[in-house]
Amino acid sequence: MTFVSNHRGLPVLILGGGPVGVTAAWALARAGVRVHLIEREPEPRTDWRASTFHPPTLELLDGLGLAAQMHTEGLTVPRYQYRDRRAGMVAEFDFTLLKDETRFPHRLQLNQQHLVRMLVERLADEPNATLHYGIEATAIRTSGDGVIVEGRGAAGGVSLRGCFLVAADGASSTARGLLGVEFRGFTYPERFLIASTSADFRALIPDIADVNYVADPEEWLFLLRTPESWRAVYPVPPGQTYESATDPAEMQSRLQGIAPLPGGYEIGDHQIYHVHQRVAESFVAGPCALIGDAAHINSPLGGVGLNSGIHDAVDLSRRLARVLLDGADEEAELAAFAEVRRRVAVEYVQADTKRNTERISERDEAKRRANHEELRAVAADPERARAWCRRAALLESVARFGIGLPPDEVRRRLDAEPGTPA
Repeated sequence: MTFVSNHRGLPVLILGGGPVGVTAAWALARAGVRVHLIEREPEPRTDWRASTFHPPTLELLDGLGLAAQMHTEGLTVPRYQYRDRRAGMVAEFDFTLLKDETRFPHRLQLNQQHLVRMLVERLADEPNATLHYGIEATAIRTSGDGVIVEGRGAAGGVSLRGCFLVAADGASSTARGLLGVEFRGFTYPERFLIASTSADFRALIPDIADVNYVADPEEWLFLLRTPESWRAVYPVPPGQTYESATDPAEMQSRLQGIAPLPGGYEIGDHQIYHVHQRVAESFVAGPCALIGDAAHINSPLGGVGLNSGIHDAVDLSRRLARVLLDGADEEAELAAFAEVRRRVAVEYVQADTKRNTERISERDEAKRRANHEELRAVAADPERARAWCRRAALLESVARFGIGLPPDEVRRRLDAEPGTPA
């Protein structure tokens, strides 16, 4: 395959201006590759749903010149807890156990739109980057002239040509549909509601951590703190309407059920969303690749969706830069990307987030007790707790597969282990 190499005079096209797309754009432009970023919205996205950055992601973003600013604006969280609504704290895990293998032994809580803002500011001054906002893609074509994205904007139709297309356009990816890539998996029957509040749960639940997974057979919770507010995530039953679930009195009742607050909670932003466990059948289709939510979507319980998407972006960017700037083997690089990133999505992201969701929503009392006993035993053993934190933080997957390693090294690592087919 030599398509990209034969069109190296053209830019890389990136569809989607969320955190994963702008990370890919910045990584490529900073390496010396011309990029055109195409975003449907008329201005940078302000979606605030994802907010957790794990240690290896912070390492990657530090290499892109972002970690210092992120830490200035974000909230450093070394500890997180598994709790039970009836029994209280079950087990606490401390990322400082990872201090010997990462410069960032913590989670960083920072709403994802702040990363988008930081990157767009840099891209606006980057001569290798061109930003196209307000363009909705309508067709993708491959020809002797390159990869062509047809779209429409306020001024009418547009046509952009590139040597490669990076699809980072989210869970409802237009590119994935146009490319005909299957998106297999399932959707949870209940929806998730996320609500922010200015109330401080630490004052209401004294021993609570800044990040908490709270088990309950009827209404599990995910409680976390960000620099702006606390967030509560809880399930919305399939039969409950959007209007009923988001009624101020209903949300107030749910929050009062977490911890009573005289005078009531001040509720800020809120949204309801469907939650899926899905992975694209292939992450590469001709001179096009899927990254982030366009390639894999999962339950938010674990905070790894955004992180794995950023890993996708940096992995692919390193490979494309080698192809375009160093003449690396295009077919081998794209094959390595497709295999590694899909295996991480299946064996880590999907497996762990599904397990996390099942653990905190378990209804069988005997299984609930067994889950709690297992968590307590792991947390009480420093070596097991460290291994748990390595996996939860995606350090294990990075150590196993690397990020953007040359294909020969990827093959050596895969051949050296038992390997589970994805």
